[in-house]
Amino acid sequence: MTTSVRRHETVAVKVGKVTVGGGAPVVVQSMTSTDTADVAATTKQCLELAEAGSELVRVTVNLPEAAAAVPEIRRRLDDAGCDVPLIGDFHYNGHTLLTSYREMARALDKYRINPGNVGTGRRRDEQFATICAIARENGKAVRIGVNGGSLNQELVLAKMQENTDRDLGRSSEEILNECMVLSALQSTELALECGLAREQIVISCKVSRPRELISLYRDLAAKTAQPLHLGLTEAGMGTKGLVWSSAAMGVLLAEGIGDTIRVSLTPRPGGDRREEVYAACELLQSLGIRAFAPSVTACPGCGRTTSSTFQELAERIQGYVREKMPLWKAEREGVETMTLAVMGCIVNGPGESKAASIGISLPGTGEAPSCPVYVDGQKFTTLKGSPEELSAAFRALVDDYVATKYPRKERGKREPDDAAGTASPDRDNLHAK
Repeated sequence: MTTSVRRHETVAVKVGKVTVGGGAPVVVQSMTSTDTADVAATTKQCLELAEAGSELVRVTVNLPEAAAAVPEIRRRLDDAGCDVPLIGDFHYNGHTLLTSYREMARALDKYRINPGNVGTGRRRDEQFATICAIARENGKAVRIGVNGGSLNQELVLAKMQENTDRDLGRSSEEILNECMVLSALQSTELALECGLAREQIVISCKVSRPRELISLYRDLAAKTAQPLHLGLTEAGMGTKGLVWSSAAMGVLLAEGIGDTIRVSLTPRPGGDRREEVYAACELLQSLGIRAFAPSVTACPGCGRTTSSTFQELAERIQGYVREKMPLWKAEREGVETMTLAVMGCIVNGPGESKAASIGISLPGTGEAPSCPVYVDGQKFTTLKGSPEELSAAFRALVDDYVATKYPRKERGKREPDDAAGTASPDRDNLHAK
């Protein structure tokens, strides 16, 4: 269930079919890690990210080969029935690529501009204006994305000198933060002077440290009504990346700041890029801001749970929910609000299972080898068997719950289930006792 958070008021920006800001739900986005010139690989990853829950997908456009590939990537996504908006990530040569590859400019739904590396001096304003002109001609949105690691050095040096000349006593961090916000706001004004509407501009000021990010976005939210793209620019790997992203964005989102988010995780070699999408969805869901998929509660384990059965079942059920969610989401109204519990012993098992839509309490060390299952707070059945049998039986009960509790979207009301695998399972065949 979502909770009411008083949101920072921003204008609405359309990015393809998706609205960012203006009171719209906070949008999840991600970025591909493939070589954009590799059309097949990039299309495949875009599809995977979109299916995982990414509502916007950004691709690197750094070379002519990448720019030339974008229209074909868009066509293949459309042919696959995927209308996820594509964002072009431009640095240094965006003005040249957008000018030379007009089909690419039309195929993208938003252009990301980094004011710190669009050029220097007069050329910076000219090249920035070129990108804005192409966005205006094509009716595209832009993100003015300021990064701590690529901040406009002319602005930084000027502010540092001012600090010295006027003996202001400000720290370098304070000056850099001021420069980031100032760069974003000045670039927004320049974009408006170039003919873009406020309804075409999203802003970000991304750094890699949580406390700094919180301070920056509080300042930014107080000074602009443009939608804000939220995220650490380099969160890191694994646990560190997850914790730092959650610490920073959790505070801001709870304060109503942020209209679209990305969790910028560094994947392990050969890792799954979708992990950053799952993390972003879980962050929003944990705060009650949005619901994306059924949540699975599982106990952490202790000396009472020396068997690994509950861990294996929790992992299998989590994977099963992710696998089935695209179909459930397309067919069933409200299924993302379902909750599941996979618990490991009698201490909290029955209580947590009763609190879930459907939950199972597995036996701990020395407990009777039976697994009570609770549906909507009431004991429904008891399962027994091997880990594989328990997994199959519990999945069948989850399927039955989805089929009977959530109406089909086509008619907006519950319908009798057909015979193609969605009928209620025979409880006697699920080792029920």
